Amino acid sequence: MTASALSFHHFGIACRDLDREAAAYAELGYKVEAPDFIDPVQGVCGRFLAQGGPRLELLVALEGSQVLEPWLTTGTSRVYHEAFETPHLRRALDSMVSSGARVVVGPAPAVAFNGREICFLMLRNMALVELIEAGRL
Repeated sequence: MTASALSFHHFGIACRDLDREAAAYAELGYKVEAPDFIDPVQGVCGRFLAQGGPRLELLVALEGSQVLEPWLTTGTSRVYHEAFETPHLRRALDSMVSSGARVVVGPAPAVAFNGREICFLMLRNMALVELIEAGRL
């Protein structure tokens, strides 16, 4: 599987308040792209924003979830993942693992993508990448 089989989808941004974060990005022309979603498997609630540039996925942790805390408390960038669609998720996953990436979250259906599978990998350079199964909306 080559990188050409991947298509950029969004940047994931950890935050504590979807409305406050969306209002800040509205100043840059971003508008809500789709209804908010809740994904109990990932432990997040999210909202997609678009404006012609890179799509943004704002994410807040569900009550009791600590999944976003490393990015919210360390002072590092809250843009914590890049997401790419691929027509063959399992093949792309295997290829990236054989190139040295480490699986952080294995394939699972995602509410944000109507049940299409996603997975997260940490590249050798410590970049967190989300793969999204391409296909139905």
